[in-house]
Amino acid sequence: MTITTRDHFIPSGQPGLQLLLRHKRVAEGGPALLFVHGATYPSTVTFDYPVEGQSWMDRLALAGFDAWCLDLLGYGGADRPPAMSRPAEDGTPLVDTAEAVRDTRLAVDYIRAARGVAALGLIGYSWGTAICGQVAGEMPEAVRRLVLAGALWTLTGAQITVDGPLGAWRSVDAEATARRWLVNLDEAQRAAVAPSARVAAWAAAAIASDPESSRHSPPRLRAPTGVVKDVTTRWMRGEPTWEPARVRCPTLVVVGEWDQETTVAQGSEVFARLTAAPRKRLCVIGGATHLMLLEEQRGQLYEVVESFLRP
Repeated sequence: MTITTRDHFIPSGQPGLQLLLRHKRVAEGGPALLFVHGATYPSTVTFDYPVEGQSWMDRLALAGFDAWCLDLLGYGGADRPPAMSRPAEDGTPLVDTAEAVRDTRLAVDYIRAARGVAALGLIGYSWGTAICGQVAGEMPEAVRRLVLAGALWTLTGAQITVDGPLGAWRSVDAEATARRWLVNLDEAQRAAVAPSARVAAWAAAAIASDPESSRHSPPRLRAPTGVVKDVTTRWMRGEPTWEPARVRCPTLVVVGEWDQETTVAQGSEVFARLTAAPRKRLCVIGGATHLMLLEEQRGQLYEVVESFLRP
């Protein structure tokens, strides 16, 4: 079977700036779904990054799904707000959760119109769980299933931090990316999670997703700081940006056993608060971290999500 891939550039809520929607499918008519990424790395280098020759999007397309992923403004193939071309300290935090929700709603409506479907599945990862959870609560008619992979909540874990005053954007290099993946793991756990070559290769690819990364030595990725602003001013103060009780569709919460950022405890708290979901499921993937979608146990994640998303 041949996978068809097409990148769509669609208007964002900021005039003149475009979002990237990547679309993968084998045939028309499969259940539509949309991936939304986390705080630092775009969808196109997480959900569509091939591990041993196949990405998560590839697998879902081959399984008959109509798979889409979204790069928000400032990430991956989407446009960068003009302030990202200026010194970070000259601006205020860019692309916060409210803006991400607005643009994800635009992406949902674009897919519904393009594919002629009333509703689709949403898969949020990390920060994307807060985005997708809010979208599902606000657009119950448009979301038929919700997957929260690494559910963000107010319990403290390994939080994103920025040295000094919070500007418009922050930057990370490949070494920091690899270190964050394996944070607080012992040598045996690191070996079980993923081969060191895979960690290094993905870290390099993630940094290269910023088209200006090579202007620095070592290369560095710029990421908007709106999410950091929300974490520090709301989430770490016990004020989440969304309410799980507003979600009215079947919902799956899935988390890695060794996730240090969106912990099992956080996932359990979100699960307990999904009081209006007609069906809900909590799944813990053993021997997996926050980046479980790229790890040795990724097959378990893929299987449970694929099964849950089928009509």
